[in-house]
Amino acid sequence: MDEPTLPYKIAVLCYLYDDDGRVLLLKRKQSPNLGMYSPIGGKLERAIGEGPHDCALREIEEETGLVISHDDLRMIGIVSESAYERQTHWLIFLFEVTKPIDPSSLKWTEFDEGTLEFVAIEDVEALEIPRTDREIMWPLVQSHRNGFFVVHIDWAADDEITWHVHESIKSEIAQA
Repeated sequence: MDEPTLPYKIAVLCYLYDDDGRVLLLKRKQSPNLGMYSPIGGKLERAIGEGPHDCALREIEEETGLVISHDDLRMIGIVSESAYERQTHWLIFLFEVTKPIDPSSLKWTEFDEGTLEFVAIEDVEALEIPRTDREIMWPLVQSHRNGFFVVHIDWAADDEITWHVHESIKSEIAQA
C-alpha cells in the first residue's frame, strides 16, 4: 500500500539576543505550537522564489518591527525534519542576528501571533517549547553560536525521534 505523500514546508527560525545574552522568544497564540515558546520565524514565500536570508529579514521585521541588514544576519544551522507529527516534512534554516538587540527597540511585544519576551538562556528549558526544539534544536543552537550545524530529525517511528548531526562546526566563542 502506498503511503500518502506529506507536504514539504520550508521555513526559517531567527535567534535574536540582547546585551544580557537573553534570547527573544515568541509565546505563540496560533498553531503550530499554540501556547508554546519558539524563536520568531516563518515560511518562505515560495511563489516569489524568496531565499532563506530574505525570509529571515522579512520575518524579523514582520514580527518585531526591526529592520536588520544582511550584514547582521548569519545562518547557523539547517534542520531537515521527516514526518513531523505525521503531518509534514520541514526544511528549516536557522539564523542568528549578530548584533545585540535593545529590547526597547522592538516596535511591539504583543501581536496577532503571540507575545515576544526576552528570556535568559538558562530559563529556556523550563518553558513550554516543542519537543524537537527542547531535545535537539535548542542544545545545537546554543553549542553552535557563531558556528554551524546540519541535523536531520526523523519522526518515522511512533513517538520515537531519531536524529543525526551531519555537519558540526563549533566556534571557540560558543565553547567558552
